[in-house]
Amino acid sequence: MLAALSSMALSFATLAIVDAKEQARSESGIASIYSFEGGPGTASGEKLNPEALTAAHRTLAFGTQVRVTNRNNGKSVVVTINDRGPFISGRVIDLTPAGARALGFSGLAPVVVEVMS
Repeated sequence: MLAALSSMALSFATLAIVDAKEQARSESGIASIYSFEGGPGTASGEKLNPEALTAAHRTLAFGTQVRVTNRNNGKSVVVTINDRGPFISGRVIDLTPAGARALGFSGLAPVVVEVMS
């Protein structure tokens, strides 16, 4: 009986850990556009390319792919994190103009960011 209860407690603990990880893999907030012109480089060392499907995020590892979904129109795009930012409260991701076009917005948009890899 004790072994069964212990196993059941472990199962519940495992479920809690998985749920916490899943929550950490998604966030909502405001997306903005940055880098209308190519520049010297990003925080990852890559050349800044406004036509690439890349983005800046404060904490995700460089090379992480995320699906960004525009909450206003349902459009989504997968971008690769290669820079740091945004540095304005309430914003969760900075997209290149190419990423913003794919989502159908200019300026700011409410989004959901989900880690793909």
